[in-house]
Amino acid sequence: MTSHEHAGEWSGTAPDDPRPLLFLDVDGPDVAGWPGLHWKTPALVAWAAGRPFAWVDDEIGAADRAWVAAHHAGPALPHHVDARRGLGGNDCATLAGWGASRGGWVRACGAG
Repeated sequence: MTSHEHAGEWSGTAPDDPRPLLFLDVDGPDVAGWPGLHWKTPALVAWAAGRPFAWVDDEIGAADRAWVAAHHAGPALPHHVDARRGLGGNDCATLAGWGASRGGWVRACGAG
């Protein structure tokens, strides 16, 4: 099966989190002049519209980080997670620390 056949399926639960995760992975168009840029990066930056945002994905790369830095006026954390190990404690600490450093309350990885 391809990822397109799985798009929108519930894929189970994360460790220590009873809520199911939604699997979404769909190919999109290449962005001219930005080799390696993931198709969803421009859409996420447009959606954020200058607001702070954290993006956790297993497909974030250098081109995505460069696009965010060049096209997003507000704080952003494009955070890569290894798909083979999933979201772990270090990832949660990074997300929580990033949010806290901006004066916000962050609920990371199912924490209260």
